[in-house]
Amino acid sequence: MNTRPLTLQRLLQAGISLLLCASAWSQTAPPVAAAAPPAHAMHAPRAQLATGAAFAPDGSLWMVGLDAQQQLSTWRSTDMATWSAPHPLDTHGDAISADGENRPKIAFGPQGQAVISYTRPLDKPYTGWIRMLRSSDSGASFSAPFTVHHDTQEITHRFESIAFDGAGALHAVWIDKRDLQAGGKGYVGAAIYQAVSTDGGETFGPDTKVADHSCECCRIALAQGPDGKLRALWRHVFGTSTRDHAFANLSGSAPNVFKRTTFDEWNVQACPHQGPGLARADATTNPGYHAVWFGIRKEKGADVAAVRYARLSADGQPVAGTVRALPDAQAEHADVAAIGDKVAIVWRSFQGKETSLKAWLSQDAGKTFETRVLATARGNNDQPRLVSNGSRMVVVWRTDEQAQMHELHF
Repeated sequence: MNTRPLTLQRLLQAGISLLLCASAWSQTAPPVAAAAPPAHAMHAPRAQLATGAAFAPDGSLWMVGLDAQQQLSTWRSTDMATWSAPHPLDTHGDAISADGENRPKIAFGPQGQAVISYTRPLDKPYTGWIRMLRSSDSGASFSAPFTVHHDTQEITHRFESIAFDGAGALHAVWIDKRDLQAGGKGYVGAAIYQAVSTDGGETFGPDTKVADHSCECCRIALAQGPDGKLRALWRHVFGTSTRDHAFANLSGSAPNVFKRTTFDEWNVQACPHQGPGLARADATTNPGYHAVWFGIRKEKGADVAAVRYARLSADGQPVAGTVRALPDAQAEHADVAAIGDKVAIVWRSFQGKETSLKAWLSQDAGKTFETRVLATARGNNDQPRLVSNGSRMVVVWRTDEQAQMHELHF
């Protein structure tokens, strides 16, 4: 049978009440994904399949994750069809989180830099440090791991995202609970923090707060704007329990100023473990961004759970008439990429014993879409990752059997 865990969406549709990552808890709750071991390994830990992927400047596709021995490794592809053998990395014995929203990541800089980040879980439940490996020779060799942030309390520093901006500065952005520890019971959710390196990850500036009261365990989406500065989209807690999304310019003069982007008005004391996706739209024909997210909203008196898409303005506001649900009630963990007027959205969808990898493709900047089924799988599988380079878009989807690549042509 397919042992992929039930999502919050499916649990809600089944009428089951679940508090996951409840904001009233002092620490982040464990993800549902940790609950169900594979049928073929009932007495062994479930393999952690979560991976990161990125194109290198030479056009090769890289993937980072845990190999069959659960060691952090990289894979490389030059033909978008086959992977190299895994290349193990020396993490000095670090435990590594590679499940669901909390996955290793890889990013390439403009001067031959390559960086890999991951969360190292600490002894106290649901705590961690953001760790990084740095390369100055395009990934041929990597440094020893180091901690990105300056705060080293045994608290949540998790769910990081990394990206280089247009000026070559490296940004690390993560979910942090130092303010919850300081503020006590009156503090809602967690916070978004960032640190910036201007030397490709060799050193980082101070930990800077982007926003108080973020959701506790949804990934943070990053996209480079037409000015080269990074924008961030994350699930935020508005008021005491409304879990919509916020948008901020991470490189502006006031990075802690953010705007609300989604308006599902979903009131829940829990985190759904489904972060958003963000991609820059064409600056000439369609300035702004493309976004995807999961939420529940009232429609005709009923609660409707869906992954939704919208085009955003340059300051992160939804463009009127563009918000719509993906054409799949079982859609989850969507990602988005755009090249010019071509927009791709991918997601996974569970039906019975089988998970499908699906794509929604647009050639007119998101006005109209066509749906494709790219692959199916049984058993455990990761969330799909969309990566782009020049005119090329590739979906990376890791299953129990293999790490698939699907280049999109449309």
